[in-house]
Amino acid sequence: MTAPRVPVLVLRGLRKAFGERVAVEEVSLEVAPGQAYGLLGPNGAGKTTTIRMICGLLAPDAGEVLILGRDVAREPLATKAVIGFVPHEIALYPDLSALDNLRFWGRIQGLGGRRLDARVAEVLELVGLEERAHDKVDEFSGGMQRRLNLAVALVHQPRLLVLDEPTVGVDPQSRSAILDRLAELRSTGVAILYTSHYMDEVERFCDVIGIIDHGKMIAEGTRRELLGMLGTTHRIDITAAGNVGEFARVVFAIPGVVEAAVTADGLHVSAGDAAAVLPRVIEAALGRDVRISAIEILEPDLEHVFLHLTGRTMRD
Repeated sequence: MTAPRVPVLVLRGLRKAFGERVAVEEVSLEVAPGQAYGLLGPNGAGKTTTIRMICGLLAPDAGEVLILGRDVAREPLATKAVIGFVPHEIALYPDLSALDNLRFWGRIQGLGGRRLDARVAEVLELVGLEERAHDKVDEFSGGMQRRLNLAVALVHQPRLLVLDEPTVGVDPQSRSAILDRLAELRSTGVAILYTSHYMDEVERFCDVIGIIDHGKMIAEGTRRELLGMLGTTHRIDITAAGNVGEFARVVFAIPGVVEAAVTADGLHVSAGDAAAVLPRVIEAALGRDVRISAIEILEPDLEHVFLHLTGRTMRD
């Protein structure tokens, strides 16, 4: 019988308040070796505070952070040594070369000699920057800086990689390259905690997704499990003018329609089977002074789940 894998990261009942404002309340989660966990939430939801507690930069008021079974609060040096952190901001020295940045941060992590040289060469190759090793960081594009930021976090071979929006502001090619590199790391057993405002990244990359809002974990599961919270509902966005209020009332009465809400430019309809109800929706418009200029049918996705649970966009 195969022994169960010990989680790399465990949060239990994590709580943090700043004065009377509770930033994180009873947050618990686990990340296994080789697993990518996506942590989603609007701005101010508690993601950054949670990450700072995981990395030992902030002490929790209650609860515990365990990394490979060790308590971060009690063994800060041992736990920090196995964490690689990629912050939202670029954390590099712009006047130094990529090579010198990696050597500097590698020494901070206790590396030296041949081991340091070998790791620097390996991570430069991993992020595709070996040919730019001697160039200064301030000559790099945003995407290249993001890739070097990732290399810095990996130089000491961490067991847990914490990424706070690692692809923000970069071009699609760099985003794809970063996700490909992360997939390679995951296949070697590195545990990854990932936050992003790009829902498509989280859907593509993460095995388990947690949604946090107002400091509390309000949902957790695989993509399929989270989508199951919406059932098989499809969304139909109708751009229309005229008597939209009456139109919504009639559409809502159509069998199979579970929601018909007036929007700024028309109607938002939710239905179990869009193809089945759409002819009757169009018929309802023709019989009432409503002019439809566009119809878009959207399959359920992670963004729909997020909006359903929080009522807010990622950048609220």
